[in-house]
Amino acid sequence: LIHAATMVTAGVYLIARLHALFLPAPLVMHLTAWVGLATLLLAGGSALAQTDIKRVLAYSTISQLGYMFLALGCGAWSAAIFHLVTHAFFKALLFMAAGAVILRMHHRQDIFQMGGLARVMPWVCAAFVAGAAALAGVPLLSAGFYSKEAILQAAWDSDPLLWTGALAGAFLTGLYGFRCVFIVFAGQPHGGATGRTGWTMAVPLACLSLIAIVGGMIEMPDIIAPVHIFSHKIMPVPGWPAEHHAIPLLLAGSLAPLAGIALAWMIWRPAALPHPSATPVARFA
Repeated sequence: LIHAATMVTAGVYLIARLHALFLPAPLVMHLTAWVGLATLLLAGGSALAQTDIKRVLAYSTISQLGYMFLALGCGAWSAAIFHLVTHAFFKALLFMAAGAVILRMHHRQDIFQMGGLARVMPWVCAAFVAGAAALAGVPLLSAGFYSKEAILQAAWDSDPLLWTGALAGAFLTGLYGFRCVFIVFAGQPHGGATGRTGWTMAVPLACLSLIAIVGGMIEMPDIIAPVHIFSHKIMPVPGWPAEHHAIPLLLAGSLAPLAGIALAWMIWRPAALPHPSATPVARFA
């Protein structure tokens, strides 16, 4: 959990701390933003093609790193660090929930060998949905929404093309995140899950779920609520994006992940797809 949520994001913290060295090099910052965007989209597409539940989460970590480097390249140092913090919340939750699933499935990790686990392990399902919602940035109900909106605002202020790519990344995140949810937890139980999830795992999942839902409320857009606790705490690190065109950007950033979730439901819901591996996307795995 420490490795996935924190250690692999240490480079983001390093660049943010050394922001004074990057400010005189706008070309380097612009290149950083575009590399971040490419990472976001390529890793998101890779996550969409995985069948191993841990690989889905691993590629999602790479994709979220793309968001952070996109923010750094746009000069939104605080937004990048804010997303680093919220990412730690929901990624730790997702990996712990995935571990609970793998344990109950006798260490099988192929999502197509799972299914209907919401009935077998409802608390783990609720925790995984909370983590996937935060990963996708479901509006108002997840920590990831607030940090992702700050990055989208910074991308718009820097280059509308970057914003368009980041918006496509938000759509992809909702798609691959809830693809995993629907395949693993929806439908009739199959796959031979046994045992039960003990309180030693249920309590941390519940705590992380709560943080993944409300953790982002320490920094909110003025149009929702003038809360700026996080940015005030890291005031020496500049770069919080100004809110221009706030309502249209907020709506676009909110609808993109919801559209991805809706498409995931249309493709991978049990009624539409008796065996998910029959879909065209699964053939790329």
